[in-house]
Amino acid sequence: MVLFGITYISDSKILDSGKYQEGFFIGGFTIKYPKSSTFLEQRTVDKSKVESMDSIIENIEKLVKNINKTDNNEIIPDFSKIDTSKVQRISYPKNHAAFIVQLRDALKISQCRIIHYGDSQLEGDRISAYLRNRLQGLYGGSGPGFVPIVQVYQQISAKVTPSNNWTRHAYFDPTQEKFPHKKYGAYSSLSRFTPFYESLDSLQLDTLKVKKASIQIGTPEKPYGLLKKFNKIGLHYGNSVTPTTVRVYNDGNLIKNEMLINDGNYHKLNIELSATPSDLIIELESKISPDFYGLTLDGSSGISLDNVAMRGSSGTIFAGTDGTNFQQMYQQLQPKLLIFQYGGNSVPYIKDSTEVKEYADYLKNHINWVKRKSNNAQIIFIGPSDMTTTENGQLKTYTLLPYLNKSLKQMCLENGVAFWSMYDAMGGKNSMKYWVDQGLAANDYTHFSSSGTKIISELFFLALYLDITDIK
Repeated sequence: MVLFGITYISDSKILDSGKYQEGFFIGGFTIKYPKSSTFLEQRTVDKSKVESMDSIIENIEKLVKNINKTDNNEIIPDFSKIDTSKVQRISYPKNHAAFIVQLRDALKISQCRIIHYGDSQLEGDRISAYLRNRLQGLYGGSGPGFVPIVQVYQQISAKVTPSNNWTRHAYFDPTQEKFPHKKYGAYSSLSRFTPFYESLDSLQLDTLKVKKASIQIGTPEKPYGLLKKFNKIGLHYGNSVTPTTVRVYNDGNLIKNEMLINDGNYHKLNIELSATPSDLIIELESKISPDFYGLTLDGSSGISLDNVAMRGSSGTIFAGTDGTNFQQMYQQLQPKLLIFQYGGNSVPYIKDSTEVKEYADYLKNHINWVKRKSNNAQIIFIGPSDMTTTENGQLKTYTLLPYLNKSLKQMCLENGVAFWSMYDAMGGKNSMKYWVDQGLAANDYTHFSSSGTKIISELFFLALYLDITDIK
């Protein structure tokens, strides 16, 4: 009773992180202790929301298992078993009908490239791989699309092995010093096999030795069937300042021997094959390595979908890169749809509603910058997932996350961008705990597990499918 009585004199304050902390605060020390209102609080769960998620997830799980079991990504959801009124739909700007017509037409053309930008939720081709597989099954296409030469995380959809002298440089990586030219391409990262030289005179250049490097491309073992098939390989490069020789071998046979274009601009080396290579090697020689923006491994037609994962990024890095270089690469890639998936990395650090608005406005400028570089590409923004933090011993959704999600939606719709709320698709406030309990998310209460990734990906695909097929 004495301990309970102390709860009536316990205090609370807002921490720098935006959380509330209850207890006693003496100088720089804090003794955590609940207030009486918190101690007596009745903690209830919205059972109707949980039951609704149970029903949807159960049917989505069955669909995902069928796709994995049969490797038939043309499977169409059985809408007699899914209550589509409970599916989180995509929100569109004012030109709703025109947006969907243009998107539907783009998906049907002979070659449609989609670029999926996002944070660590995308690492290892997560979400993108599932979505790519579903769209390629419906509209044709094959191959994993973009693959960086140097990979900092396990890439499930491609088998690309660089020689040991390659280094990776990402514009979105705050731990790396940025190159002054800021030419990081459409994927915001590059790889090199020699050091970068800001300036060299002819005498210094003469003293440099020719360096060799290689890239080996094979067939991955685990991904979806269509991702293993590609016969069009693009080697994207720029900032070539010294002669660079490239030789391409397929199964030990030399199939290409030429010099890269040495004018400093962006270029693409095309390697077209009659079938998927089992062992293709690209050998390069130069005194100074060009910047290599990565590889694209595509089929001859249909959907190509690039996964561009930026660990730690909040999506506010694009306009800082060289605009001419970025646009030159977009003119070659010709993306028809851009998917942005950001916001989660900002959630723990946003302290108030003013900072929410500032982030949304800052993000708007970068999205519009990218849009202007494209040839009228459409954009869908995927908002952050639910994220849980500990507050006074309780697992709760970050206080400002719902407001951030609402603000991002408003920003998108006002700027001609469609918006899909992953937060609401999961079940809304405090839903991440449910996903963790079901084994669908990791114990960090932020990232999805392998099975959870497939379910959230199918939920997004389902929302997109309902619109492009005009199902109510």
